[in-house]
Amino acid sequence: MSNKTRKNILNAAFLIALLAATVWMVFRGQDFGEIVSILYGVAPAFLIAGFVLVILYVCSESVIIKYLLATVHIKVPLFNCIRYSFVGFFYSCITPSATGGQPMQIYYMKKQNIDIPTATIILMLVTIEYKFVLVFIGLAVAVFGQSLVQSLSADVQFFLYLGIALNVFCVCFMSLLVFLPGTAKFLITKGFSFLKKIHLMKEKSNRTERLEKSMETYRGASNFLKENKMAIFNTTIISFIQRFFLFSITYLVYRSFGLSTESYMTVTILQSIISISVDMLPLPGGMGISEGLYKRIFTPVFGSPSLMTASMLVSRGFSYYVLVIVSSIVSLYTHFTVTDLKQNKKEKE
Repeated sequence: MSNKTRKNILNAAFLIALLAATVWMVFRGQDFGEIVSILYGVAPAFLIAGFVLVILYVCSESVIIKYLLATVHIKVPLFNCIRYSFVGFFYSCITPSATGGQPMQIYYMKKQNIDIPTATIILMLVTIEYKFVLVFIGLAVAVFGQSLVQSLSADVQFFLYLGIALNVFCVCFMSLLVFLPGTAKFLITKGFSFLKKIHLMKEKSNRTERLEKSMETYRGASNFLKENKMAIFNTTIISFIQRFFLFSITYLVYRSFGLSTESYMTVTILQSIISISVDMLPLPGGMGISEGLYKRIFTPVFGSPSLMTASMLVSRGFSYYVLVIVSSIVSLYTHFTVTDLKQNKKEKE
């Protein structure tokens, strides 16, 4: 058995175990019959609206990718960009810390004649914008929403501030790599030397070469930012809209149960707190911790454990599980339909 196969089996086993633990945590001590009865009462129109918001969420990234590619004079059909986005979301949802999404996107973009350096730079900028939006919302909540934050339990506040801190660090680190690649290279090189000195990292002959290649990518991203500031501003605005498509699903579910006490802004901010808290944690899709935080935050909002659990099944179902199912179907379709254009050209010649 190859190392890759063994790794895939372990990842699948971990995902199944995590899912089983999550299901146990969600339904522990709950009246399953009452939850089912509540779910039967949800109007189909709300379910359709939730599905539409999930699709809009994914397609918003497609618009960003197409916009940034057009900025560097690469014309790609929006349909292709939609496929890249679904592929990215699928592999991000099933891998810890969403590490699997971009490599697969780059793989399929390369098959469509988009060179790896350009694809890497574009997707890096998408990631920076995505993280920046979360940081902006998180800091805004921490500064201007203290009354709401203070109403949350101590453990929820801990995860919120941890999430903000990790995302701030990530954005600052990526910004350093992009805006000061020379300084970043010096610091990383010194860091490698220190880790080798204290025997936490082994010597590898190609590590310096790989670092050089990475720095070239960041230099390219830096040049892109300097030359296309308006494109970055516009796509960042789209990223804000994209995030609120997803956050709004919980308010939609809230209203579908006939509740109206809490405002759209309150419910949406509470949902954003969950996303910020789990975004950098090494769990596929934040599975387990997302449900735990939802339970802590939204039980008072929905008024009863059964209503809260039913709302979680619908809200989390759309924002994660439906997204995984739809994106897996699109990813499978992409795998069998995206052909290597360069290879086809050689065969015709």
